[in-house]
Amino acid sequence: MSTLQTLDRGLRALDIVSQRPGGISIAELAAELEVARAIGYRIVATLEAHSLVARMQDGRIRLAAGAALLGSRFRPRLREVTQPLLRDLARQTSATAFLSTLEGDECVVIAVAEPDTGILRVGYRIGTRHPVSRGAAGIAILAGRPPSDADTEAIRRAREDGFSITAGELEHGAVGVAASVRSPLDHEGVGFESSVGVVAIEGLDTDVAASAVVATAARINSLLDT
Repeated sequence: MSTLQTLDRGLRALDIVSQRPGGISIAELAAELEVARAIGYRIVATLEAHSLVARMQDGRIRLAAGAALLGSRFRPRLREVTQPLLRDLARQTSATAFLSTLEGDECVVIAVAEPDTGILRVGYRIGTRHPVSRGAAGIAILAGRPPSDADTEAIRRAREDGFSITAGELEHGAVGVAASVRSPLDHEGVGFESSVGVVAIEGLDTDVAASAVVATAARINSLLDT
């Protein structure tokens, strides 16, 4: 299938900008796209016109409100696809299953399913948020990004394993397992990042949980690509 070069460059530019939370200069962006600086300016101007990127006071480019709006419109579809899978995941692992997305530098829970068993549960509710640098869900999201020199050992390990496991980082005694979910919007460069996982206070079989979480993430990816 043939592609439109200009559109392809614009989407690639969004992808590059989305990976630079501190912003990127137009010269740096043009270099990464392997285009002349003048073309880089035209790409940025076009994206600015659609509120997908914005220029900071120092001239660097970052994602703008239009990118967040696209992501928010995608959330209902994401929840629709994942809710039955979360219920299955909760039953398989006897743990609270959840879906989280990235908002700024925080990880926010947008869907939850509770297990039917009497295992001690963690109070995960829709809207629960925590720093993306802590907890299995946040680490899984960061591990879904391209490697960076700033990556912690936990992020590098999660990227290598395909999942993240943490204990007691967000709640005493709680063990969490999560894997990154690659949504089409994130793949096309608007910065939508998420993860699926489970959490329990006790009795969580982490081997079973890891296998189930990875399989669920793969299933979500497959459904979102259709």
